Amino acid sequence: MPIIVNLDVMMAKRKMSLNELSERVGLTLSNLSILKTGKAKAIRFSTLEAICDVLDCQPGDILEYSNEDGEFENTD
Repeated sequence: MPIIVNLDVMMAKRKMSLNELSERVGLTLSNLSILKTGKAKAIRFSTLEAICDVLDCQPGDILEYSNEDGEFENTD
């Protein structure tokens, strides 16, 4: 999948556990775990906003795009 989820990286930088993030964001542990492991098929903007607010980061700190070759492709 070309979208890479770096939630675990941001959590480690903020020294925050999955339990704490779950409580502060208002999501279940299982839903956050699915997102953290990259198994999620979608994320609501409201969820992404809440995670970014709690972790004090930008969406790009959590989500990353990589094409099939593992390199960024500029389409401009």
